[in-house]
Amino acid sequence: MLILFFLALLLLILIKFNELIITLVLNDLALPSVSALRQLHWLPINRRINFKIAVLTYWALQSGTPSYLSSLINLNTTSRALRSSSLSLLHVTFTTSAIGCKAFRFAAPTIWNSIPLRIRSLPSLNSFKRSLKTHPFSLNSL
Repeated sequence: MLILFFLALLLLILIKFNELIITLVLNDLALPSVSALRQLHWLPINRRINFKIAVLTYWALQSGTPSYLSSLINLNTTSRALRSSSLSLLHVTFTTSAIGCKAFRFAAPTIWNSIPLRIRSLPSLNSFKRSLKTHPFSLNSL
């Protein structure tokens, strides 16, 4: 429980630090943080964490390295031929605890399955990262 408290505190500190950097870079105190993030093309902290997890997942699926991460993610396989079998979805393990939801074994498949197929199936890491980062901006969902 104490670990969750410190992680939440660290996240709040990172958010405040991010807002401070935005005001220093833009030199505008009156600009709201959401529009400043959009103007700088920066992702909010929680989206940045999800971005990093998605990039690690892509890397583990494409190259199989690092082995300690690629062993934690499995493609969703079924015994029958379904329409969803061609979507390259990952198997999401069941968890009921709050800490379990933050584990890579649960977070990576959940985040990966939420990415559109056109982004997940890109051939190179650079094109994947570029498309993944611009995806929230194209949806105006920051």
